[in-house]
Amino acid sequence: MAVPRVAVVGAGAAGLATLKALADAGVPAIAFEAADTLGGLWVYGAPGSPAYRTLHLNTSKGRTEFADHPMPADWPDYPDHTRVAGYLGDYADRFGLHEAVRLRHTVERVTRTGDGWRVWATGPDGPVEVDVEAVVVANGHNRVPKRPEPYPGECTAEQMHSHDYRGPEQLAGRRVLVVGGGNSAMDIAVDASYAAERTLLSLRRGVWVVPKYLLGRPSDTLNGALARRLPWRLRQRISQTMITTAVGPPTRYGLPAPAHGFLQDHPTLSDALLSRLTHGDIQARPGIARFDGDRVEFTDGRHDEVELVVWCTGYRVEMPFLDPALLGDGADRLPLYRHVFHLDAPGLAFVGLMQSTGAAFPLVEAQARLVAARLAGTWAPPDPARQAAACREELRAATARWGQRRPHMRVDFDVYLAELGRELAVGRRRAGAAR
Repeated sequence: MAVPRVAVVGAGAAGLATLKALADAGVPAIAFEAADTLGGLWVYGAPGSPAYRTLHLNTSKGRTEFADHPMPADWPDYPDHTRVAGYLGDYADRFGLHEAVRLRHTVERVTRTGDGWRVWATGPDGPVEVDVEAVVVANGHNRVPKRPEPYPGECTAEQMHSHDYRGPEQLAGRRVLVVGGGNSAMDIAVDASYAAERTLLSLRRGVWVVPKYLLGRPSDTLNGALARRLPWRLRQRISQTMITTAVGPPTRYGLPAPAHGFLQDHPTLSDALLSRLTHGDIQARPGIARFDGDRVEFTDGRHDEVELVVWCTGYRVEMPFLDPALLGDGADRLPLYRHVFHLDAPGLAFVGLMQSTGAAFPLVEAQARLVAARLAGTWAPPDPARQAAACREELRAATARWGQRRPHMRVDFDVYLAELGRELAVGRRRAGAAR
């Protein structure tokens, strides 16, 4: 391998897409991956992976696949984690990425050194140190569980975070309380409804539960068709009408009414949840008011005894290897030009530091191409003042749409994918004009 010019942190989907884009652009790179295999969170049983045995894509394969590596046509629309992990392995095989990856290497520190960067990692044979021109952070943000603030009272029931959930046997024969409204919460509640003695699902705030099929098609394909033609507010009205026509409002199933409109939070997709609720196999509850031993009181005054609480409360975004001065108010509040480039640290880029209304793979692929073009000299950013202004405008629009739910990281899948394509073209013209 040629002497690397770039260090990539992570070899999951974002890291692999970055290595592939850099190789296409003729930019030598090395990637450090803490696990003993490629594939990141999709590798069931890998250290740090949150994958559980019943995990499937919640975006359809046609909207999830890389542009230059389609998923097999005979796969189901929503493949399971085993297929997705194998798909990422095949991607690495097809494009010859394995040689660039150092498995079982944990990045400990990244620092600036004059015009470049130094990366320290710890591997099976001891410490490794490499000097590079640029660093691409692609380590994901579903690794460090975020636990809720303590509730009044004392909980003596067993507690676990969804990060540690692996399969229904952990729930078998128990009175289970699942807390959260995201995709993992819905999956685990459905699993519990078949294995547990009793299953409760507590949501502090309402979410839109979207069936995986609408009008006979994967539901995300319908919104994608609308996104290419209509502003999001109009898409919101159309989508909400379709959902409520198909399955009714969430309140029909005992769930709290969403405080926000559809497309103003990460979508929660589940076919099975609504059915299990209507059959009484899952019982909906509002937010938790307090604990009293193994007894939980909810905000509507109801009480239930539980043996296991599964906290599906998301993840913290942490990058302990970076100087805190580079992260400002935190990695989840970091202003990045086009959600990729650090404004004040040339040579530092991020791939995958976002929360999308749709799939991640096509977005990290497009981000990676932008990074590769920058490092190959075929793309140039606007001047620093315009970059900062673009970040401020994006934050203003995101806050108006998503409120304070990580607005720095939020992107609309179709709009952002189109924006990255335009940015690549405009930046190439800027680079050409500068020559």
